[in-house]
Amino acid sequence: MSQSPRFRYEEIADFVAGLAGRGTLKPGARAPSLREISTQQRTSLSTAVQAYRLLEDRGILEVRPQSGYYVAKPPPALPVPTTARHSIRPAKVELSGLMLDLLKHASDEAFVPLGCAIPNQRLLSSSRLDLVLARTARVKGSQCNTYSPPYGEMSLRLEIARRALRFGQALAPDDIAITCGCTEALALALDAVTEPGDTVAIESPTYFGLLQVLRAKRLKVVELPTDADTGVAVDALREVVASGKVRACVLASSFSNPLGCTMPEENKRAVLRILAEHGVPLIEDDVYGDVHFGEERPLPFSALDTHDNVIYCGSFSKTLAPGYRIGWIATRRHMARVLETKFATSLATPVLTQVALATFLSNGDYDRHLRRVRREFADTLARMTRVIEQAFPPGTKVSRPAGNFVLWVELPEPADTRLLFAQALEKRICFAPGVVFSASGKYAHCLRLSGGHGWDARIEKGLRTLGAMAVRAAGLAGSGKKPVRSG
Repeated sequence: MSQSPRFRYEEIADFVAGLAGRGTLKPGARAPSLREISTQQRTSLSTAVQAYRLLEDRGILEVRPQSGYYVAKPPPALPVPTTARHSIRPAKVELSGLMLDLLKHASDEAFVPLGCAIPNQRLLSSSRLDLVLARTARVKGSQCNTYSPPYGEMSLRLEIARRALRFGQALAPDDIAITCGCTEALALALDAVTEPGDTVAIESPTYFGLLQVLRAKRLKVVELPTDADTGVAVDALREVVASGKVRACVLASSFSNPLGCTMPEENKRAVLRILAEHGVPLIEDDVYGDVHFGEERPLPFSALDTHDNVIYCGSFSKTLAPGYRIGWIATRRHMARVLETKFATSLATPVLTQVALATFLSNGDYDRHLRRVRREFADTLARMTRVIEQAFPPGTKVSRPAGNFVLWVELPEPADTRLLFAQALEKRICFAPGVVFSASGKYAHCLRLSGGHGWDARIEKGLRTLGAMAVRAAGLAGSGKKPVRSG
């Protein structure tokens, strides 16, 4: 993907903003003077002035007469999105027609990329992985030009099992099957424990790709109310499961898409007890687990499960290689059914990329790569949140994920993000309207913003333009009410 040209003053502004974002420069602290920053960055005084004016516009710096520039105090944090109410009656999955428009424009480089949650190639670039792949093709090319068994390559399954031990997940390589991304893993898991017409309990809002899979398999759903911080309401899950209507449950482990929520460990244990008591299997989506901003990775459900009742689904698509399409599914109880379905659908996953990825994992490069990627994503979401605080209408609510790279934004009604989506496309801005994350057309006043592209001037300008459009959509243009601003 081509990158927008970068001016020197923008690079300097990003450098100073990074100091503020990481806490090197605290709110209220004096920023380096124009002369200091121009000397340090080896640039002209006029370029330093441009950079600091940009930081003023962003609300990161404020100027004090005869005193200099200071780090602006941040505004009060916006509240998190509200938890929607849902019926516990099973219903068919009704998908919005906007999904095809979203997928069409999300991959178009002419649009500001706030739509699909796909990491930018620049952020994920790893020369070491490229070298490993090239060497694997050169040395083992003929050996890799064949089908792998439905399980997938032993070398990769062994590396995945070794990594799982770090967070308490005791897996043997034969408990793991390699899939074509996490989407295939979810589809295989559903095939293993459901039949057409069955009902599945899901988070709401939830990943629209899962909704596509559920609809394709002619499954009904019950949408569970989900808190932006703590995840699915345990009491609601208990009521739904006790009704006897639910055949399976699909939940994200940590940093769900789109809310970014992570269930506390005690809630995860409660969910596992409830499902085990009623014989309802849990399909766990942990695709964002490695993108944690804190020191420790949250424990997945599977690491807490004592009843062999969890089917675990993971992928490298969000952290390393979306183009490789390598995911995996882990289960003892249902592996035979999984392999039968895998053989009948995709037969096998390409060998070359599996072998290269196994080598990359074995030499420690993945861990170094993850540390860099986590910093990039955390910084991007922090910057995006700051612009939302400054440019979006009063009453806006935004998620505060401790991992992943998406934000869920709730606009004040009567804003309708279906209409806003069409208007934004005219401005060459793509985001994900809220209705595509619901099986019943909810969340018309919500949207999801992806930070997968990273931060640059184009993203900032697109966000500010979208914020101005959201102000009009909320009916506040000309009302005298102003977006929340720093200072």
